[in-house]
Amino acid sequence: MTCPLKMYGTLLLLGLLSACNRGASEVVIYTSVDQPFAEPVLQSFQHETGIHVRPVYDVEAAKTTGLVNRLIAEKNRPQADVFWSSDAVRTVVLKRRGVLAPYRSPSAEAIPAQFRDSEGYWTGFAARARLLIVNTNLVKDSDTPKSVMELADPKWRGRASMPYPLFGTMSAHVAALFLVLGDERARNYFKALKANGVLLVDGNAESRDRVAAGDVAVGFTDTDDANVAIQAGKPVRTVYPDQDGFGTLLIPNTIALVAGAPHTDQAKRLIDYLLNVAVEERLANGESAQIPLRPGVKVPKGLRPAAEIKTMQIDWNQLADKLDEAMKFAQETFVR
Repeated sequence: MTCPLKMYGTLLLLGLLSACNRGASEVVIYTSVDQPFAEPVLQSFQHETGIHVRPVYDVEAAKTTGLVNRLIAEKNRPQADVFWSSDAVRTVVLKRRGVLAPYRSPSAEAIPAQFRDSEGYWTGFAARARLLIVNTNLVKDSDTPKSVMELADPKWRGRASMPYPLFGTMSAHVAALFLVLGDERARNYFKALKANGVLLVDGNAESRDRVAAGDVAVGFTDTDDANVAIQAGKPVRTVYPDQDGFGTLLIPNTIALVAGAPHTDQAKRLIDYLLNVAVEERLANGESAQIPLRPGVKVPKGLRPAAEIKTMQIDWNQLADKLDEAMKFAQETFVR
């Protein structure tokens, strides 16, 4: 006859081992990528590897900023293993704050060096372009703006939308314009936008929706958000702005290993998976319409390959240096 105490001890041990195994076969990822775009990719990784993925998403209005602050707060007791960001500049900030650990993924070899951290702390892939989206019922082809600078013209008074410039890719766009225009010209431009009655909205998706609904004629947004409206048959078209000038801002997704990650081995496997060419192709040809950074990856009709876009020449470290100053100005100009 088995002793009840021994049986209880055996069951308890098995339970503890099972719990440990469950913990060892999971990975926690914080991501600011829209859940409908990120979730299918993460589920595919889970299905193929058997590693359970626990994602934490950010909200649209505070894209990336909320998760960045959370990662900084958790620095001494990390809860996340991987950070998948839709905003490259704040990944640089996390590196400087000691939140990230270096990892050079073998999957990243074909990605151009300009989209990889020189010390291996982050890798860029699957970019988005900062676009202008235009309502085709309200704006004739001949009147379509070709530059973001045109939105400060009285012609567009009260007819343009812009996401709050303190969050997400709009904040990176503001800082980038400070770099390419210079401080004085950038300040004058955004003051002119405000004086021109630009409509401030809660993120790129709402900017797109306001244009699609005809509330405004033109707005700032990203390629992924614009593609949703196009696929839905909304009366919109997109403009890659400033192709005859300083270029369109191209913002890569970035992937990084969190320093002190509880599940380092699983985290590296997930990073390798996300940086695989098949994932970049999937993101390009899916609803998110991400622009591949590797040469030769097929893109769907209507989406320009990176090589065919005149892009802003941005140093991400310089952009991170400029971010606080640009955000302070944006706060004073648009929020007070």
